[in-house]
Amino acid sequence: MNKYIEVSDLCKDYTLYKRKIFKREKEIIHAVRNVSFSVKKGEFLGYIGPNGAGKSTTIKMLTGILTPTSGKVKVAGFCPWKERKKYVRNIGVIFGQKTQMWWDLPVKDTYKVLKAIYRVPEAKFKKQLSFLIDRLEIMQFYEQPVRQLSLGQRMRAELAACMIHDPEILFLDEPTIGLDVVSKHRVLSFLKELNAEGKTIFLTTHDLNDIEALCEEILIINHGRLIYKGSLTALKKRTSLPRLLKIRLKEGYYTLSQSQKKFIDAYNGEFNEQEGEIVIKIENTHKPAILAREVLQKFEIEDFKIQDPGIEEVVRDIYKN
Repeated sequence: MNKYIEVSDLCKDYTLYKRKIFKREKEIIHAVRNVSFSVKKGEFLGYIGPNGAGKSTTIKMLTGILTPTSGKVKVAGFCPWKERKKYVRNIGVIFGQKTQMWWDLPVKDTYKVLKAIYRVPEAKFKKQLSFLIDRLEIMQFYEQPVRQLSLGQRMRAELAACMIHDPEILFLDEPTIGLDVVSKHRVLSFLKELNAEGKTIFLTTHDLNDIEALCEEILIINHGRLIYKGSLTALKKRTSLPRLLKIRLKEGYYTLSQSQKKFIDAYNGEFNEQEGEIVIKIENTHKPAILAREVLQKFEIEDFKIQDPGIEEVVRDIYKN
């Protein structure tokens, strides 16, 4: 598959002036520093990092809203800030904290305005609108002014708005922020469907559960620098975090013998007597199969499982290093 998004040595600096008693001092803020990566057509990429890391600045350069200080970007053959008029016809954008909807207009009128802006043919508009209304369950608030919508309704309406012209690439900056469980499920299911149909999706979010549920590859940025690009599986292998062996004992066998306690202590494990659960960290030196066999021999077990470190723990560990 061809590279659909190519980013090379991307930098964005801001100049701040601090007023002193007799003069102004200039300070250069490096928001994004020498970021390089590529994205394949049809890929679902997660872009994560702490607040102020450079995520939104990167998105704004990729969508042509900002011009970088230096570096190169090609998205579907376009330079976003140089060929913006042609380029925007092929992209959809959501910034979770900002709206592209007209606040006092009904949702349906906003879509008609967007149809005119993007010059979408009538037949294509009707077909696309029918698809969006069905998948995002918009009809219940289709004729309401945007200002009357709940946050969950507005974000579904926003997602439909960015899809009116049926773009090939979506740049989504915090599209599920503040959503309730039901609204989030609708949005995530819709994004999965779009990606399955071949849409390229670039997602930034603080919700790592969204990343784990949706994204094949992830980028991690910290202090403006890219510190990781790859799969979630490979990311987890890079960390020093142990996996956990969680053992649930059969009811009536929660009182442990000295031998069982010594076994748990030997592996630096913990025992919750009220829950009847034993947790043992599986270090790199341990062989999980041998450990599991010993556990089965020593305890009366209801259930047990080996749990990989959660994505939040993994990312936190990467930031430390």
